[in-house]
Amino acid sequence: MNLLLILAAFCVGITSATSMFDGSLNAHWYRWKAKHRKLYGMREEGWRRAVWEKNMKMIEVHNQEYSQGKHGFTMAMNAFGDMTNEEFRQVMNGFRNQKHKKGKVFQEPSFLEVPKSVDWREKGYVTPVKNQGQCGSCWAFSATGALEGQMFRKTGKLISLSEQNLVDCSRPQGNEGCDGGLMDYAFQYIKENGGLDSEESYPYDAMKDESCKYRPEYSVANDTGFVDIPKEEKALMKAVATVGPISVAIDAGHESFQFYKEGVYFEPECSSDNVDHGVLVVGYGYEETESDNNKFWLVKNSWGEEWGLGGYIKMTKDQKNHCGIATAASYPTV
Repeated sequence: MNLLLILAAFCVGITSATSMFDGSLNAHWYRWKAKHRKLYGMREEGWRRAVWEKNMKMIEVHNQEYSQGKHGFTMAMNAFGDMTNEEFRQVMNGFRNQKHKKGKVFQEPSFLEVPKSVDWREKGYVTPVKNQGQCGSCWAFSATGALEGQMFRKTGKLISLSEQNLVDCSRPQGNEGCDGGLMDYAFQYIKENGGLDSEESYPYDAMKDESCKYRPEYSVANDTGFVDIPKEEKALMKAVATVGPISVAIDAGHESFQFYKEGVYFEPECSSDNVDHGVLVVGYGYEETESDNNKFWLVKNSWGEEWGLGGYIKMTKDQKNHCGIATAASYPTV
């Protein structure tokens, strides 16, 4: 009799646990898990499913509001669907805005007629979108992106550079591997080290606390220092127009950014000062709409091609340094 009572109680427990979830989402949940190769322990699966459902419903509400004209961008479920926003920020956003030695200050070209739109991808300056994985190394991807562009400008050859080289080797300059860093520290390391290896010779593995494996015979890039751009969008625009892709930091800690899909991103809660994620501005432009937020920065992220617009995001331009895009902009000199 006691055994029957225990079994009955166990079955009730299973029923109550599964009834917490929306059954209409079962097939979607299993497809999502398979697509992103998610495997959970018995205890973890329940609360991951609950987080995923909450995110699904938040995305659905946002997109309904988008269809009513309340937003200028859409959202979509992606690989971050089972992460709370706090967890997401801790894992993915690794820019550390610390006081550090400044580089040269950007000197705006005189009598420059700035074009209305720029896209350095069309000129061959930009490598394909990469994926930092579960490692707060965004700063390294931003830095390699800027240097890849400058090396192309100098040599005419576009070579993918090694983020893992920076993750493993630039701690003496102040970076902390998968726990965060600064693009300027990365540029300083490359200068002091006398070079940076290629992606092919020093592949990315998203691991931290690895020993430095830099080999000078595989070095394919170098820099002579870096230039910091004044904290204003007009200066950033002139730098992007004349120099090439620029390393920037942004406030990317919001659910709207976590699940961004397409359109011009504007987040009312975005900070212009508290930036936490290193990315790469590869151009700017505008959409043919009557909206006040139709101008955008074209930004390359490092979360793979499935996130956003094939790995890119259009971020609102000329709206009081929205999300801090001009707060910590810089590029290496070669």
